[in-house]
Amino acid sequence: MYALVFLVFQTEVSELLEQKAQLGGDDGKQQFVLKTPKGTRDFNPKQMAVREKVFNTIVGCFKRHGAETIDTPVFELKETLTGKYGEDSKLIYDLADQGGELLSLRYDLTVPFARYLAMNKITNIKRYHIAKVYRRDNPAMTRGRYREFYQCDFDIAGQYDAMIPDAECLRIVHEILSELDLGDFLIKVNDRRILDGMFAVCGVPDDKFRIICSTVDKLDKMCWEDVKMEMVKEKGLSEEAANQIGQYVSMQGGMDLAERLLQDPKMSQSKQACAGLSDMKQLFSYLKLFQVTDKVVFDLSLARGLDYYTGVIYEAVLTQAGATPAPDGEESPSVGSVAGGGRYDGLVGMFDPKGRTVPCVGVSIGIERIFSIMEKKAEAEKVRTTEIQVMVVSAQKNLLEERLKLVTELWNAGIKAEAMYKKDPKLLSQLQHCEESGIPLVAILGEQELKDGVVKLRTTATREEVDVSRVDLVEEIKKMTLVV
Repeated sequence: MYALVFLVFQTEVSELLEQKAQLGGDDGKQQFVLKTPKGTRDFNPKQMAVREKVFNTIVGCFKRHGAETIDTPVFELKETLTGKYGEDSKLIYDLADQGGELLSLRYDLTVPFARYLAMNKITNIKRYHIAKVYRRDNPAMTRGRYREFYQCDFDIAGQYDAMIPDAECLRIVHEILSELDLGDFLIKVNDRRILDGMFAVCGVPDDKFRIICSTVDKLDKMCWEDVKMEMVKEKGLSEEAANQIGQYVSMQGGMDLAERLLQDPKMSQSKQACAGLSDMKQLFSYLKLFQVTDKVVFDLSLARGLDYYTGVIYEAVLTQAGATPAPDGEESPSVGSVAGGGRYDGLVGMFDPKGRTVPCVGVSIGIERIFSIMEKKAEAEKVRTTEIQVMVVSAQKNLLEERLKLVTELWNAGIKAEAMYKKDPKLLSQLQHCEESGIPLVAILGEQELKDGVVKLRTTATREEVDVSRVDLVEEIKKMTLVV
């Protein structure tokens, strides 16, 4: 009896000790691990400076092509997102019921854009949208794959002649990747109609088109034998049909390949494949005029698994990135997709009560992978984290008020300036701060300068100094910062 009571007592004590450990001991403060949630991360000032530079390059390109920007809520009604992403729908983040609405975090920026067009009855717009999206994915953070990440989208909505907007989207990808100087890249293009026609003539049942398409989409990560095994063993496709698909998905080329496939005994039997191939020929004729054919290849293995694509699809991959050089004697591998998109003519109609369609084509820049490469490059470089143009410093004590007056004058003139938050900082420490922070100019105040009505302007890089009249200071700083 006593042994049983002692055993119960021991168990209760163990449970209490465990609860105490979880609560953090006698002080009542709960212990917790300081970390970011899985698949997310913080960004320090240097990383943010790199990201801002990349964003500015991308936005500059979008604006150069005449895009205007919009924004949409970070969450949508769950029904808005359901059924738009094929097998990837399982990666949507669902939120708890809030006041009777079932909500989900946005998975991409394309479906919210289509909802926005239908809701506002917009039939013509060229827009860009840069914002965070969320995917309940298995993160691979070293490869720029996260659960919370930015997308940079450019889309053209409206009724236009075939392939002109599509070609401009590819030109935009070419411009951005060239300007960012990430390394060699390749833009693969295909067409959903060509894929569907290929599946039909190869003997794929209609109800298996989408799941087979999702499997073909894995060819950038898996070898053909593994893809074929998944088709046959897991998806129930006949081996004969899989072998025929294998012959086609190995083909790459340009306009010549489109012409050859239009004469192919099997592909020519499919009307939708022929329509896609004719548009592919037209696309390459425009790409030649846009001077980007050196980086674009017609690749029948490109599938892109999203259900909403209806026509041309494309994906840009880095084939050799400066941030990830291959070991000596080895060929540099592909480092993954950094942009993708395509035509989705039916998506807006899915939201319109009357089913009115708005043809759309767009591209999404894989910004996180680009950031990973750029941040790697920047590790050995000195990156400025502020844009301060001039530091106001004092050479003697008791000049705080004069420094604050001058820095205010500079702010009023639109100049990026700062002064130290100390009454009497040492001149050497102020100058060292300028050198360490990369601030190009120093405005030095001393008793003599105040008497003479001048400011000693110092160039940080060369340490050259010149006296400038107080009334001319703003213009001189503007002139010098254009040169520095």
